[in-house]
Amino acid sequence: MAKVYAFVADGMEEVECLAVCDCLRRAKVDVKLVSIMGRKMVTGSHGFKIEADSLFEEITDDADVLFLPGGLAGTNNLKAHEGLAEMLKAHAAAGKRLAAICAAPSILGELGLVKGHRATCYPGFETKMEGADCRGDGIITDRLISTGRGMGWAIDLGLELIKLLVSEEEAERIKAAIQYIK
Repeated sequence: MAKVYAFVADGMEEVECLAVCDCLRRAKVDVKLVSIMGRKMVTGSHGFKIEADSLFEEITDDADVLFLPGGLAGTNNLKAHEGLAEMLKAHAAAGKRLAAICAAPSILGELGLVKGHRATCYPGFETKMEGADCRGDGIITDRLISTGRGMGWAIDLGLELIKLLVSEEEAERIKAAIQYIK
């Protein structure tokens, strides 16, 4: 079974995190919410309180995917966490998958992890995507990095990760089950 760590922080965009994680859990992917705040309870950008499964200090990098939800304050909190930055770099160096949405792809950009990749991000963050070929697409997967433009694309990112981690058929099954018709 595939394993995903979704890193949560105060100020994160709640829907970006939970829509992606909900889709993945429906596909039986082992998803863990990991707080970088030193406490399990985090407060999202719209005041929703979300309890993480684990603290950053309690995990090792044994996940298949490291996922970063956006939200401006949440992205800034994730970006400031040195341990997370080191884990992201090591994860990429080991040839493992990364995913980020909205403002959070800028973290990957500032770490040099999207250099030479096609990617997307929230409008205005392209300047932080060092060396990336930024596009206005909703979802882009280039090699082992999947990026999403913003909250309106969160379900699509969840379905994309299901395709990559489980199967196209499972992504279609989840899409039908949640009545996701575009």
